[in-house]
Amino acid sequence: MLKGLISFYFRRILSTDKSFYDNIRKITGLFPRNEELYKLAFIHKSASLRLQSGLVINNERLEFLGDAILDAVVAEYLYTKFPDKKEGFLTQTRSKIVNGDFLGQLALQLGLDRFIVSHAYNYNSNKHILGDAFEALIGAIYLDHGYKSVKKFVFKQLLKKHINMTEVLNTETNYKSKLIEWAQKDKKEIVFETVQESSSSPRIPEFVSFIKLNNKIIGKGYGTSKKEAEQDAAKNTLQKSPKE
Repeated sequence: MLKGLISFYFRRILSTDKSFYDNIRKITGLFPRNEELYKLAFIHKSASLRLQSGLVINNERLEFLGDAILDAVVAEYLYTKFPDKKEGFLTQTRSKIVNGDFLGQLALQLGLDRFIVSHAYNYNSNKHILGDAFEALIGAIYLDHGYKSVKKFVFKQLLKKHINMTEVLNTETNYKSKLIEWAQKDKKEIVFETVQESSSSPRIPEFVSFIKLNNKIIGKGYGTSKKEAEQDAAKNTLQKSPKE
């Protein structure tokens, strides 16, 4: 314990941004070793930095790593928590926890939005940016402290403090499938028409998806990917209780 406190204060003294260091320590419950990793985790691709060597850096690589690590940690948690459940239930429940909207909400609860560096101003893009930053933070923790520390952070800081498993189990996230099921049940034909449109930032693609029922538009949604736009459109349509 004493050794850990000494190490914390020593690293904090050497930190160039003590406020950032303290916030990361409070959020993760860990002593940051490589402070730059955590700063990199919050640099969105729209605000990429170009080094003198010509290398462009942002949080995309950390996001890629964090996504894989988070999947593994959540899978292990669910495997242990629900020993009598089949693979389909575990996969569906994990997808609810690691989906972009849910991770974006977690990022807000943790206050990660205070640290994000981005040149994107579109609200729908920001939801995606928050989730990406959360995954990048997981990647930074993994590189800085290893898998066991990521597991500790996810189990103690998130699954116990910020995630209500009952709400997760009762939450529908695959809105597109739910809408298609509704249409098939009533023998109706639902069509998704998704196109890429101009964005406020040339580095961030913006998609808009229209949902048509009998050639009539009944819903619309946006996203930074085709899949995200279609899910948003389906969600908006379901909320309006579509009628012919």
